[in-house]
Amino acid sequence: MPALVTGASGFLGGRLAEVLAREGEQVTVLARPNADLRHLSGSKVRVVRGGLTDREPVVEALRGATHIFHCAAASTDWASMEVYLESNVKGTEMLLAAAREAPQLERFVHVSTTDVYGYPVVPCNETGALRDVGLPYNQTKILGEKAVWRAAREAGLPVTVVRPATIYGPRGKAFVTDIADLLRKGQMAHIGGGGTTGGFLYVDNAVDALIAAAQSSATLGQAYNLTDETGVLWNEYVASLAEGLGCKPPWIDLPYEAAMVIAKVMEFPYRWLKGRPLLTQHAVALLGRDQEYPCGKARVEFDFVSRVSFEEGIDRSVAWVKDLPR
Repeated sequence: MPALVTGASGFLGGRLAEVLAREGEQVTVLARPNADLRHLSGSKVRVVRGGLTDREPVVEALRGATHIFHCAAASTDWASMEVYLESNVKGTEMLLAAAREAPQLERFVHVSTTDVYGYPVVPCNETGALRDVGLPYNQTKILGEKAVWRAAREAGLPVTVVRPATIYGPRGKAFVTDIADLLRKGQMAHIGGGGTTGGFLYVDNAVDALIAAAQSSATLGQAYNLTDETGVLWNEYVASLAEGLGCKPPWIDLPYEAAMVIAKVMEFPYRWLKGRPLLTQHAVALLGRDQEYPCGKARVEFDFVSRVSFEEGIDRSVAWVKDLPR
């Protein structure tokens, strides 16, 4: 399976490229000139340097690839709209345009997100509508996914869309190192007591799902939610990290509506200032709404199995954080 992996300098894409290479697959990664790929130094991968919006390196990276795993995205909870559009929309459109001209292509696996559902009170299955709630990540991931479906309709591109919820594990930033840093500083907050489900998905389980979905004929033209379906709550997840790191659990607890108001106020000056606010509307939506999206469709149609348990996933994550220089 000659494969192109985008986003290999990041969390999910990096782990996917590493696993594919370890399994003996021919792997090409497309990475910006200044992207750090040291985590792949022991892996046999072909590196093409360039941005997703640069046609020549995209076409070169696609040369010979039968499978594309599009993991690249701006997934932070705070960035300019220009950053989100560049990564999540324009880069996706350029990759799709090049893919249309690749007759050898067998599958285009697009990594979307459950955020495209707009953070409903009750998590929905894959038939749920994509809902724009005005947050840049949510907006641009919807636009990127719509571009994928459009390419499938208009050009017959063989696409599969996966919508992971909360991916965690070694090298994870938003849900591992960022939370660890906040715990160590005593600044981590619960929203509504942390009593909502996190929709946690260990990174290796996510990688298994991507590879299985790419190789199954049943997944062609389909979308899939992905979680480990553990039912673990945010307060349980954060407490597990805190215990492993020897930190006190959060003492700050904000009601959902109050947290949204505070986040809006905190965000306002950072539209012009450098840095990022301590609390964002995106973070409040993730922490304050249930994220345990049903993924029975993935388990039935391509036999998705979560091989790594929550307990093992936490242990591996904590061990990795402890090894980081401080």
